[in-house]
Amino acid sequence: MALARGYAATDASKPLQPFTFERREPREDDVVISIKYSGICHSDIHQARNEWGNSVFPMVPGHEIAGIVTAVGSKVSKFKVGDRVGVGCFVDSCTTCASRDVDLEQYMPGLVVTYNGTEADGKTPTQGGYSDFIVVKEGYVLSIPENLPFEATAPLLCAGITLYSPLRNWGAGPGKKVAVVGMGGLGHMGVKLAHAMGADVTVLSQSLSKKEDGLKLGADHYYATADAETFTKLAGTFDLILCTVSAEIDWNAYLGLLKVDGTLVLLGIPEKPVPVHAFSLVPSRRSIAGSMIGSIKETQEMLDFCGEHNIVSEIELIRMDQVNEAYERVIKSDVRYRFVIDMATL
Repeated sequence: MALARGYAATDASKPLQPFTFERREPREDDVVISIKYSGICHSDIHQARNEWGNSVFPMVPGHEIAGIVTAVGSKVSKFKVGDRVGVGCFVDSCTTCASRDVDLEQYMPGLVVTYNGTEADGKTPTQGGYSDFIVVKEGYVLSIPENLPFEATAPLLCAGITLYSPLRNWGAGPGKKVAVVGMGGLGHMGVKLAHAMGADVTVLSQSLSKKEDGLKLGADHYYATADAETFTKLAGTFDLILCTVSAEIDWNAYLGLLKVDGTLVLLGIPEKPVPVHAFSLVPSRRSIAGSMIGSIKETQEMLDFCGEHNIVSEIELIRMDQVNEAYERVIKSDVRYRFVIDMATL
C-alpha cells in the first residue's frame, strides 16, 4: 500500500478537510497517475453531504481527473510514463457479466464508481480525485489530446460526456434543432458540443443574464423561461431538449416545445417525481428519457472530438483549500462555469 494525500468528507455535516489514506499497490494491468487537476461536480456535493442517502465516510470526492502517468504495470500496452490521461466517473466494471456491453457500459451491472463505492473485491473503498495520485486499471484510463489545455479538460470527464452521449444518441447535427435547459456547468458544455456537431442550438434559461456567454459559446438563440411568451413562441420547435437542471420545472410546458417524435432528455435529477400528463406525449408521439454519463469507449470518442474542435470547459481554477467555499458557490450558481482544483496546491 502507498500513502496518498487528499481532502475528504468525514461526516455529512462537516466541511472537507485534509486526509491521508492508502492506495492499493499497482497490479500488472494498472496505471499510476499523478493528479494535476480535479474538477468539482455538483454530484460531489450531493455525496459529500449524503443528500442521496448512500454516502460512506471518510470520502475523497472527485471524478473529473486529469493527470500524468508516473508508472505502468507489466501488462499495460496503451500508456507509458509521461502520458496525459484522464479518469472519469468509474474505474472498473464487470468484465465477465453475460449482459456486458462496452458501448453501454455505464448501464451494466458491476460498475465500480471512482469514489463512494467499493472496488471489484466488494470491500476496498474507492477514493476519488481530490488527491495527489490514483491507481486505475488500464481499460478505464483515457487519453487526453495534446492540444487541449490540461486544467480545462478535467470537467470533460463528467460534464463533457454527460452532454456528448445524449447528443450523439439522439442524432444531433445539421438540420436538427436542439435546446439546452440551463446555462451552467453541464449546460454550457451542451451548447459547445451541439454547436460543433452542426445543430441549431437554443438555450432556455430562467433569465437572460448569461445570454452574452451563451451566444459566444455557440448558441444560435437564447430565451428566458421566466417569460411565459417563450413557451408560446417556441411551441413545437425542437427535435431534442436536454434538461441539465435538477430544479422542479413545468414538465408539460417543456414537452410542448417538442416537434412530433421529439425527445426531452433528463440529465439533472430532480428531488421529486416528474409529473407528466399523457396528453403532453401522446398526440405528437413525444418521449421523455434519461441519460447517464457514457461508456469508456464513448468518453474517449468525446475527448477526441473535443480535440478536433478545440472544445474544453469554461473554468475557474482554485486552490485545494478553497474547496469548501467553492461548494457553497456551486450551490448558489456562482461560477462560470466549472470549478477545477489545482492539485499542486494540495
